[in-house]
Order: sequence, then structure tokens, then C-alpha cells
Amino acid sequence: MRKSLVVFSCVALVAALVSACSSSPKVTRVGTDTAIDLTGRWNDTDARMVAESLINNSLTSPRLAQFIQQYTAQNNGRLPAVLVGSFRNESSEHIDTAIISRMMESAIFNSGKMDFVAGGATRVELRAERQDQQVFASEATASALANETGAVLLLTGSINSIVEQSGNTTVRSYFINAEMTHLERNTRIWIGENRDIRKVITQPRRRS
Repeated sequence: MRKSLVVFSCVALVAALVSACSSSPKVTRVGTDTAIDLTGRWNDTDARMVAESLINNSLTSPRLAQFIQQYTAQNNGRLPAVLVGSFRNESSEHIDTAIISRMMESAIFNSGKMDFVAGGATRVELRAERQDQQVFASEATASALANETGAVLLLTGSINSIVEQSGNTTVRSYFINAEMTHLERNTRIWIGENRDIRKVITQPRRRS
């Protein structure tokens, strides 16, 4: 009886271990340039494709190049500073638009053609720190107030989508716009758009 109990316990333990192993997730590493579509919704591949398209559009824009040339000539070689504004998600699904604007900011800045100034929460934090330094830092090391570099251009954008559905087939089309606007004159210096993301999603038919 005792021997049978030991055998039963061992079998139960092995079964539990096998069950635990079979329920563990399988993880496969892939390259960041590998396109993976699980649901047909917006994903990291779409964000990368759109950002690269808009970056190339801006860096090769004749109008923007002409503006940069004129600005630097009139300001002793100083590059125009850009502030990243809102990049609105006006589609029907959750999209982290900060990924696109951040990738654009990084690429344009690293191109050496324009400078960027901090905005949003970062600007609020910087201003609070400067104000704090006026009280607690030495006069020799405290950052001066009212000495920020003013932005010349404002980078903004939006994402829209159109969803069409018929039966078990859905078509998702995305429309992405980005623009740089002269802050003082309120004139557009550059406008870019991307209409390349369109997906056809076919769901399996339900068995009756």
C-alpha cells in the first residue's frame, strides 16, 4: 500500500511538472525590422515606416532647406530651433503618437540641420529647477532665468484612420500628417504626409 502511494505521488509530481512546462509561454526573439501583425491594428512597424517617411520628407524638402539657409545667414550661422508640439491621435484606436514625434526629433536633430528646444513636461521641470537654484545654488553656479532659447518653428502632426468592414473582412487605412509652422509668422514652412499604411484583415468564418 505504501509503495503504491509513493508511485502515485511520483506520477502526480511528474504530471504537474509536465503541465507546468507546457503552459509556459514560448518566446522568440526577432529583429526590430521584422514586421509582425497580430491583430491588424497600428503597431511598431507602422510607426517606424511612417517616421522614416516623414523624416526623409522633411530633410529633403526644398522649402525647409531654403528657410534654414536664410535663417542661418541672417543669424550669424545659428540654426533654427524647433519645439515639438502636440501630435494628435484622431483615429479610432489607441496609438502612442509620441513614438513618431520622438523619432522625427532625434533624426532631424542628429542631421545637424536644426536644433530642438525642450517642451512639455521637460520644460516645466527645467524651469522649476532653475527657479529652485535661485534660492539654493550659489550665485556663480545658478542657471540664469529668462535666458532660454526661443523656438522658431513648431512641429505638430496628427493621425487619422478610416475603417471599412464587410462580412469578415476589415480594411484599415491610416493618414498621417506633420507640419512645421513659423511661431511668429504663423506660416507653414514644411508639410509632410504619409498614406502608405493600409491593411486588409480577414477573420476566420465562424462555424455554425
